[in-house]
Amino acid sequence: MSTADIVVKQPPCPVIRKDRATLSPAPAPAVDATARPERRRDPLRIAARLSPLLGLAVSIGLVRWGWQAGVLRSLENLQGFIDGLGAWGPVAFLVVSMASVIFPVVPGGLLVVAGPVLFGPVEGTVYNYLAVCAGSLLNFTIARHLGLDLIERMFSAKAVEKALGWTRSPHFTRLFATAIALPVAPDDLLCYLAGTTRMTWRTYVLIILTCKPWALITYGLGVSAVLLKFLPW
Repeated sequence: MSTADIVVKQPPCPVIRKDRATLSPAPAPAVDATARPERRRDPLRIAARLSPLLGLAVSIGLVRWGWQAGVLRSLENLQGFIDGLGAWGPVAFLVVSMASVIFPVVPGGLLVVAGPVLFGPVEGTVYNYLAVCAGSLLNFTIARHLGLDLIERMFSAKAVEKALGWTRSPHFTRLFATAIALPVAPDDLLCYLAGTTRMTWRTYVLIILTCKPWALITYGLGVSAVLLKFLPW
């Protein structure tokens, strides 16, 4: 057999469909340059936003229970109930008040007013002083070790930015002392921010221990006296 007689079978040529051959890669989705990146869901940020509402709901529930049980029908009933708790009453109040300074579990203003109502003007103010001072010292310590990032996660960006303007002032120590003595300043946030400055421990402790009583006496005793005057007890 000659080579001419050999029939070489060539492999079939691949069929290229015209419609597929002319396809171009899909265009990339358009990106809106003005769109803001999605904020990462931070559990601490969410907890800081929701915990005051949860604390307020629990407080309303306790008031409702106290009224139905007769505890809140008169001041004598309320103080008798607190006395019946023994040492656990002041201990629970101190723990909750201090925790509210560190983390906004319950609006701190409510507890400052509740102290004189529950324990009397002198004893209640002393408990407020111990709890608020202890919480404020812990705020300073936490911020000094963990920095500004934690503060920005716990408080609103607007409040932090406004308070940061105070820390940039050359008179921040004087402004801080004045704010701590007044009952209307955002003390908890300022105590955290003070921990990010060059303020010394000695200066901070001195300001907290000497200026806090004025705010507690003005707000706690003042508001509780007005409250007791208008409550039907």
